[in-house]
Amino acid sequence: MNIKHSAIQSFLLRAAFASLGLWLASGLLDGLSFSDVQTLIIAALLLGVMNAVVRPLVIALTLPITVVTMGLFLLVINAGMLGLVAEMLDGFHVRSFGTAVAASLIVSFCTAVASAVTGGVKIQIIRQQK
Repeated sequence: MNIKHSAIQSFLLRAAFASLGLWLASGLLDGLSFSDVQTLIIAALLLGVMNAVVRPLVIALTLPITVVTMGLFLLVINAGMLGLVAEMLDGFHVRSFGTAVAASLIVSFCTAVASAVTGGVKIQIIRQQK
């Protein structure tokens, strides 16, 4: 039996791990807070949409500086995406740019671990017959 997750299921799985990363970041960093669990989940979903829609455009526009900094400018872009989500969503607060950078590193680590564990976007469950 082969089961492949749809794009929506993969997006929701990544959003769940982003929620975990945001929750972990809010526990580790003083400058990141959520009013409730619902806000945390909405923030993760909104961050996923921002990363899918806005982030590629921003990366394309800032490609020269990203190349010059050997990719380190991507930290600024990730922090900016997190800051945009915080501005758009009541109940989600990021105190400073440094907090946004640290939080984006934590979220990136959690989603990278999730991708490594789940095998990335394409997840297959294979059952062998005897």
